[in-house]
Amino acid sequence: MARLTGMLAAIGRHAAAPSGSPAMCPLRIVVDRLEDWHPYYPSEDLITADDFLAQDRRHRVTEASDRTTHVINLCSELDYLGTGYYVSLLAQARGQRVLPTVETLNELSRKALIDLQLDTLAPLLGELARQGSLTGDSLTLRVLFGECREPALSRLARKLFERLPCPLLEARLVRRHDLWRLARLRPVRLRDLTLDEQDLFASALNRHSRQVWRTPKARRRYRFDLAMLVDPGEALPPSNRSALKAFIRAGRRLGIDVSLITRRDAARLAEFDALFIRETTALDHHTYRMARLAEHEGLVVIDAPRDILRCTNKVYLHALLRARGVPAPEGVLLKRGDRRPLAERIGHLGFPLVLKVPDGAFSRGVVKVIDQTQLERESARLFEDSALLLLQEWLPTEYDWRIGVLDGQVLFASRYFMARGHWQIYDHSGARVKSGGFTTHDPAEVPPAVIKAALKATRLIGDGFYGVDLKQSGERVVVIEVNDNPNVDAGIEDAVLGRALYDRIMAVFLARMEDRVRQGC
Repeated sequence: MARLTGMLAAIGRHAAAPSGSPAMCPLRIVVDRLEDWHPYYPSEDLITADDFLAQDRRHRVTEASDRTTHVINLCSELDYLGTGYYVSLLAQARGQRVLPTVETLNELSRKALIDLQLDTLAPLLGELARQGSLTGDSLTLRVLFGECREPALSRLARKLFERLPCPLLEARLVRRHDLWRLARLRPVRLRDLTLDEQDLFASALNRHSRQVWRTPKARRRYRFDLAMLVDPGEALPPSNRSALKAFIRAGRRLGIDVSLITRRDAARLAEFDALFIRETTALDHHTYRMARLAEHEGLVVIDAPRDILRCTNKVYLHALLRARGVPAPEGVLLKRGDRRPLAERIGHLGFPLVLKVPDGAFSRGVVKVIDQTQLERESARLFEDSALLLLQEWLPTEYDWRIGVLDGQVLFASRYFMARGHWQIYDHSGARVKSGGFTTHDPAEVPPAVIKAALKATRLIGDGFYGVDLKQSGERVVVIEVNDNPNVDAGIEDAVLGRALYDRIMAVFLARMEDRVRQGC
């Protein structure tokens, strides 16, 4: 036992408080038998499956005791209707946050669902094989809270856990026809861990649950926990560091503990009440997968998966705006493989034109074409990555309007000017990305037609957080696109409201989290 005392000391310290006291740790570690925990530091948070299930007879759901309780299910009978399965099922019914969820257990029991969840692992497996990390014809890998004993396979372990969050997993990989694939993925019993794996389990559990074992003072101070997803290495993030700090301060003023997380923390999402994505989103991307997972876990999510789906694809927005009568640039869709002459497909549009890939961001994947020869060359290049392209009229303006809208209300209004000597806000032609200047205005000072068009466009998407880009030329106002992940940078979008901008955004999170509690979600 002494071998693991230091690793799990946090459990023992926070478990020492008497039942019902404010300092009690909101954690339950459920095992088949108390003897299964003998290699680890004693904890009053430990409970057998039989005792956990028996609580249902006297259980009453309360916001204080249940919403903040985290259940780590380490039982062995996780198959459908097994004892471990019922532990996760009842934990979710009580409003507790449990790992693994019933949905994860159902997916683990069905090979087809596992294949669907992990169908994007092939490139990583190929990369590991080329690096020599996968050798022989088969390999068994044990994943403990997203970690493994083999450093070279740590990325694979993390991805397996992100896709199917189960505390103890065993993956069997096989090579057939020089291609590696996942042949089996199943839960592992706690009592079957080797001595070395017990060490890893203890340290991985501490790292995974560091948010659970916060100080009692912090737990008393904040009513809700919000995760803010960021990418520290992103070149053009939606919020700069000063804005992130402002969000944290605003949340805490309202009783929300805001924690920065990265993609590596996907398996920890169930520990939070809300997810705020401050990383550039895309559909075939971890931001979308984490948004879906968070929504599935019952979190308040901005950007919601639906918003990401609808906003990140320019082809979808083009069709939506046209169908609902929202003013937008004239344009046509070009389809790969269409044998009609290009001049026939572009119809009445005249050059110059703007050619766009469906999911470009920050002016990337957008090309200005001045004649048919250039259009044919650029479309052939872009068709390599997309079956559809959007071709629109070019509307030269000195700046674009960006109207920030949250929950159907205008938050900010900025003008983004074109980069010097360039026709876009962002100029990617050089070694360094250049951008134009900006001005931020009181929404009351913005032309009414701009506000009206922005609100009309966002009503078609939902009640999330959007940045509507518009062009104004004389009396004409058109919506260029609706962004699901609008920039909020300190010194730019907050130039008018200041810290009140961050307070208003956090207030929407607070209202929605309170609404979830009232509804018993």
